[in-house]
Amino acid sequence: MSEKSTFSHAQPVSFGERLANSQAFADLFRDGMALVEETATYLDGPGRSESKQLPRAAALAYATESMRLTTRLMQLASWLLLHRAVKEGEMSLAQANKEKAKVKLTASDRHDADNIELLPDTLRKLIARSQALQLKVRRLDATIHNQADGEQVAPVNPVERQLGLLKAAFGAESV
Repeated sequence: MSEKSTFSHAQPVSFGERLANSQAFADLFRDGMALVEETATYLDGPGRSESKQLPRAAALAYATESMRLTTRLMQLASWLLLHRAVKEGEMSLAQANKEKAKVKLTASDRHDADNIELLPDTLRKLIARSQALQLKVRRLDATIHNQADGEQVAPVNPVERQLGLLKAAFGAESV
């Protein structure tokens, strides 16, 4: 067999899988999971105390925004864990692409600026950080999965494949 036929069966390098295995992803994963943990600690501790001292309108805003924050972070954590599984070799990028359909990364949160101003400073900062993380994850997701879609190899024409096999068998340049 010639060297040419050896290379014809090589798979293209997946940019999406490389990006999922990059240091940038590792840093994003670490930062994202740390934010999830920090938020949980705040909401279960100091945040709970702060919310009890808020006036009625601010307490309602706190409840609404803390629920949005928690939901956003759980979706982001799901995405990060899914792509860590790709990094660890536990699943392929194609499998992750199918599973990620269950994860909502949309930035459809519309905040009332007046309500946000009623919130404790720590909660406002956590919300802002989670939105920044969401933006980074959405960009990375688009890069990984749009590239993965574009990496699909077009199906080979069966006639061309047969001609190629004949050429290889007979060592002919034209059949």
